[in-house]
Amino acid sequence: MKKWIIVIVLGITQFVMVLDSTVMNVSISTVVKDLDTTVSALQAAITFYTLTMAAFMLTGGKLGDKFGRLKAFKIGAVIYGIGSLITALSPNIGTLFVGWSVIEGLGAVLVIPATAALIASHYKGKDRVIGFTALGAASGLAVALGPLIGGYLTTYYSWRYVFIAETIIMAGVLIYSFTLKDEKVKAKISLDMPSVIMSAGGMVLLVLGILQSKTWGWFTPMKVPEVAGHDIAPLGISIVAYLILAGIIVLRAFIKRQQKLEASGGNPLLKVSMLDIKPLRSGIAVLSGQYFITAAIFFVIPIYLQMVLGYDALETGKKIFPLSVSIVLFSALGSKLINRYSPKQIVRLGQLSLIVGSLFLTGAINPEMNGMLFGSALFIVGIGLGLLVSQIGNVTMSAVDESETSEVGGLQGTFQNLGSSLGVAIIGSVMIASLTSGFVESVNSNPNISANVKTQITNNSNAGIPIASADQVQAYAVKAGLSQSEADDVASEYESSQISSLKSSMFFLSTLALLMLALSRNIPDKKLA
Repeated sequence: MKKWIIVIVLGITQFVMVLDSTVMNVSISTVVKDLDTTVSALQAAITFYTLTMAAFMLTGGKLGDKFGRLKAFKIGAVIYGIGSLITALSPNIGTLFVGWSVIEGLGAVLVIPATAALIASHYKGKDRVIGFTALGAASGLAVALGPLIGGYLTTYYSWRYVFIAETIIMAGVLIYSFTLKDEKVKAKISLDMPSVIMSAGGMVLLVLGILQSKTWGWFTPMKVPEVAGHDIAPLGISIVAYLILAGIIVLRAFIKRQQKLEASGGNPLLKVSMLDIKPLRSGIAVLSGQYFITAAIFFVIPIYLQMVLGYDALETGKKIFPLSVSIVLFSALGSKLINRYSPKQIVRLGQLSLIVGSLFLTGAINPEMNGMLFGSALFIVGIGLGLLVSQIGNVTMSAVDESETSEVGGLQGTFQNLGSSLGVAIIGSVMIASLTSGFVESVNSNPNISANVKTQITNNSNAGIPIASADQVQAYAVKAGLSQSEADDVASEYESSQISSLKSSMFFLSTLALLMLALSRNIPDKKLA
């Protein structure tokens, strides 16, 4: 047992890093109310928490090589703890954004790559495989238990207690870290600042564009942003298209610079040649897709349960408990299956479970979200996520030499969090776009709603229809001067449009899960040592 203390402590650290976003997802309605903000503002905070990690994870891994992995781990633990404390004390969404989305994210970019590297430096052979598998299991456990932990504390105490607890845990981890030994720091490692700026800038531009698409429009301008009184929509095209294009251009320039630095013997932020390793490339791609789907489901389902059906945080956690428990069970089972089956076989089984579960979940969506089919669908989705969590970390780390584990840890963290950021940003855009178009279309086709009301709703839909309950929509309609019968019709059309938009969102995820099968073709098809 003594030899696994390091794994346990690092596993707890990994647990805390992943726990944050799942806790926030089940607390959406409470946080929105406490901080007097909106779902869209909180969506931005959730997106930027993972985006900060994605944007600077490679930098964090490189700083670990430069200053020492253990030193980077300690500094990151301090930063993360400070961010957690600021988040716990946040009086408004701006402070929460700084404490959680920025400071905690920057702490995590130092901790996560160093965690993987410390496992690699303290264990060898079979023990090393077990260590990486344990880190994956800790991530799965955090995804699974986060909704229940966050739900219980938010409902009976406060969501702030979660972040206070994280501050205390990180203080304990920091104290323990002084008992660990670090490897000798590599000499003369420099940090290429243009690479840092291009990597972070490109990701921010890309994700920000996608995040704002629900408000500004993808190509046709909706609610046009203004600067100094001037609309920003060059050539009549939404600024979103320009942001996404700029992000792609900057990221392409970043890749070109990394290739040039590597070819000239410099010190690139990312060794692009590592992506020529097929198992690593495939593992990273599957990881990104896995976290895209995970983040999207943990965002869209809780929003509906809380903002539409009025569930509190604990009720939300209980409702998605089948998903939570199956992730735990099958991440543990997947860890056992590595002795009998190849990683590719287990990953493919996980991917097939995601496809089947997502399709069942699409069919199980109804106004009350009840019935065995809904719970069973969540359980099947959890099977897929649990099996993937149990394998991918070990696949990526085993694809390279021990000397490159810190860099791969940064690469893995980058794509994991980029997948999460894109998942929340894109699924939010898909849901709002579907809700808006469906609601406007259904209202316009309803003969019981007057032409004046139809025109008013159509004109006000340019910035996207906000998420609310049918009762809230009805009350707002009456307050706006509609008759009771018209208000009832508008609320009824809104409720049916919500169900339709949620189904569209889940079908989108089902399609993505199907496409993910192609990403796993180079996962190792033999048992790992």
